[in-house]
Amino acid sequence: MISMKPARFAASLLIVAVILAAYRRFVGANNTTVALTLLLAILWISARWGLAEATAASLAAVLGFNFFFLPPVGRFTIQDPQNWVAFAAFLATAITASQLSARVRRRAADAESRRLEIERLYALVQAMILSGNPRKTIRELINRVVQVFGCSAAAFYYLPGEETFRTGPESNLVSDHELRAVAELEDLSMDPARQTAVAPVRLGMRPLGSVALAGRLPSEQTIRAIVNLAALTIEKARAFDDASHAEAARQSEVLKSALLDSLAHDIKTPLTSIKAAVTALLGANAAPDRELLTIIDEEADRLNRIAAEVVEMARIEAGKLHLEKHLVAVSELIASGLAELRGALKGRPVELRVPEGIPPAEADAELIGQALKQILENALKYSPEGSPLTLSAFAEGERIVIGVADRGPGIDESERTRVFDKFFRGRRHRFETEGTGMGLAIAKGIVEAHGERIWVESEPGQGAVFYFSLPVGKGGRA
Repeated sequence: MISMKPARFAASLLIVAVILAAYRRFVGANNTTVALTLLLAILWISARWGLAEATAASLAAVLGFNFFFLPPVGRFTIQDPQNWVAFAAFLATAITASQLSARVRRRAADAESRRLEIERLYALVQAMILSGNPRKTIRELINRVVQVFGCSAAAFYYLPGEETFRTGPESNLVSDHELRAVAELEDLSMDPARQTAVAPVRLGMRPLGSVALAGRLPSEQTIRAIVNLAALTIEKARAFDDASHAEAARQSEVLKSALLDSLAHDIKTPLTSIKAAVTALLGANAAPDRELLTIIDEEADRLNRIAAEVVEMARIEAGKLHLEKHLVAVSELIASGLAELRGALKGRPVELRVPEGIPPAEADAELIGQALKQILENALKYSPEGSPLTLSAFAEGERIVIGVADRGPGIDESERTRVFDKFFRGRRHRFETEGTGMGLAIAKGIVEAHGERIWVESEPGQGAVFYFSLPVGKGGRA
């Protein structure tokens, strides 16, 4: 069977031959008319089939025009110099016209190709605009690329999750190792022999992974557009996913705060009654078993403290701490905190390092006293009985820093950033020490409500020092 290309060449030569024969035998016309007719035929061939066929037709037309119409007729020679000029002009015009026509045809084809690719990109964007989480987005992306652009296969390596997604039977043309390696590069690579293209997917300077296409490939510009679209849609999906989780976490925290608040008030009501009854019995000194009543009294106090901590934690998380700031002497704050824990100290030595002349702080004395009490209780729980505590205070620029040091086992480095989280208990003391795990979280919430910070410094086996800062009162001097 004759292929399309030779058939078009044969048809081009046949058109030239028909025009030459028609003017030679049937139509009497001058040479200019013959030349213009041949030029029109060449332009048509170029527009219809391409440059190669038009060039072959130009050469055939020049040779036929010379042989049949330029004297001496019947020979491939030219006697008149003017005919040489006409012959050369015809040849140049025929070839130039065919080239220009072929170029216009190519540009029209390129424009059509770009139009189709833009339509496919638009279809891809429409498909991806409502995608879900990153993994679902990637699966949708590679399936849509194969469907829209006619590729035989596609693969995507997602760097954050270290996962590879594939679709199509030829997706294994690019290995997992190659996909991971390309994710660290900066530009795409195309392999016409293998009919594959691999490109890194980046959002700015941050790598997200890589994409591979196999089979019939779109243009390089379109592949770059696909890569950019992939980066944007994956990042959009990730951000939407994060926002959904954040909103769920926020709603959970709101619900938890409301639950804690309600629970704390429900606990406090019966505790108040128990405490009043036991106190009355103990005061009467007529109870049949004073030891049991003492235990009830102590446990009621403990439950009361737990309920108070729950209420305070709920207030902090709900943002309902209302500060009443005024100038307060640091020595008074420390003395007040120690006075509240006089019974718990049980004669434990306490060293005070508060220099004279330290300026007053601007704070809510009641709340800061509560924060200091929580830190002191924490020090008592996690240090050996009878070991000393050190309370210090010093001015640092426009801040007053208060510290509580113990001689306990210290805090592991991996746990130092978490000791202020509510309900957190250290791994070594989780089942040995009583408490709710809310004390330091309450202290942190109170200090941060003052616009200040709280932190811990510790070395395992050498105790821990908890510090928090307060603003120097206006008019105070170091």
